[in-house]
Amino acid sequence: MIRPVELGATNVRPFLKWAGGKRWFVSRLSHLFPDDFNTYVEPFLGSGAVFFHLSPKISWLGDRNHELIETYEAIRDDWKGVLIKLREHQRKHSEQYYYCVRCQKLQKPTTRAARFIYLNRTCFNGLYRVNRQGEFNVPKGTKNTVIFPDDNFKILSKLFENCTFHAGDFAHLIDDAEEGDLLYVDPPYTVKHNNNNFLKYNEVIFSWEDQVRLAGLLRKARLRGVQILASNADHNSIRKLYKGFAHIFPVSRHSVLAADPTNRKSSTELIITNIRI
Repeated sequence: MIRPVELGATNVRPFLKWAGGKRWFVSRLSHLFPDDFNTYVEPFLGSGAVFFHLSPKISWLGDRNHELIETYEAIRDDWKGVLIKLREHQRKHSEQYYYCVRCQKLQKPTTRAARFIYLNRTCFNGLYRVNRQGEFNVPKGTKNTVIFPDDNFKILSKLFENCTFHAGDFAHLIDDAEEGDLLYVDPPYTVKHNNNNFLKYNEVIFSWEDQVRLAGLLRKARLRGVQILASNADHNSIRKLYKGFAHIFPVSRHSVLAADPTNRKSSTELIITNIRI
């Protein structure tokens, strides 16, 4: 039985900043999502803009960033503990304090989650980047606000109660998606022979071989009757990879990834879907 979606039921926005986030997508292209689906599946969660927009009743959410997934789980399990620690970060915030927190190795999930949110909100451009030792190494940014007026971690916790979180490879969640489910896929945009933003970094976390593997998994999911909506780099290599996959078309967006505002410009991304449009 397909359950109707309550669009925007919680009116909660993403609580994290994320490179490649999809707030622009849901504000302009929400008509691409189906009205009905069973389980919502998203294997590249990031800040979860699409998830928050749809506010689905049942979700399987994943990402290979273990710290990110742990943060969602900590808010679900102990939102008060996370908020208490965030208030402490707000009181103590300074340049020296930022770099002190950045170096910390913490034991409790709640304190690690608060650290993750604090660094995300005060680092440069909300960028997540680690060195070869897996240590977060983004410098302090210009933002000093740690807690926003519209933060509501209690509602977030309630929303996450019906979510199953998975920290790891994308294949597991995609393989488990069944007929009538909605699968939204937004991988890091590494493409073949193209110098796109953060290419070298993306190549480490998501290679061209991963792109090929992802395309194969999506083709199998399509045959199972899964409703698929994917966004990817607008590049010939991606177009060839998904040739014959129902609908493929570009959409424009404004890039905010460049450090120099004068270098931020409009770009296009590719939409791949088998949903009737």
